[in-house]
Amino acid sequence: MLNSALVLAAEGETHNPIIPDISELILGIVAFLILLFILKKYVVPRFEAAYEERAQKIEGGIEKAEKAQAEAEEALATYKAQLQEARTEAAKIRDDARLEAEQIKAELRAEAEAESQRIVAQGQAQLQAQKAQIIAELRADMGRNAVELASRIVGESLEDEARRRGTVDRFLAELETAGASNGAGK
Repeated sequence: MLNSALVLAAEGETHNPIIPDISELILGIVAFLILLFILKKYVVPRFEAAYEERAQKIEGGIEKAEKAQAEAEEALATYKAQLQEARTEAAKIRDDARLEAEQIKAELRAEAEAESQRIVAQGQAQLQAQKAQIIAELRADMGRNAVELASRIVGESLEDEARRRGTVDRFLAELETAGASNGAGK
């Protein structure tokens, strides 16, 4: 370092290292202008085109996102409407099934009641038939017993059918009259 300072001092030139040489300054300005021209002519339009393309893609993406958002909201609204409709339909089906079950239950009760009444009526008819049969058998037995007792008491034979019948009917009428007066007296 000391040597180079001595060499410069020996040459006698006093050149300031901060200020550049005029030829270098002109060459630098020309190179800068050429570079500026190339940048403005070729590079800047490409950057602007890329920037514009990117901005359009972003705007298109935003539009697509907004469109997708709107479609999603519409699908959600449709889904909610369908869900509500399905719930309403399910409630209607439940109500219809409940009503149908009540109707079936009422029909079964009515059928059971009718069957019960039919069975009771049939039983009463059978009882009436049996009662009539028993009464007929009892009358016949009572008639035979009455005729037999009367023949023993009277001492004569009551073989005549017409006489026997008349006697039996009179005896039964007396029994019914006695039974009616006893029943009324109670």
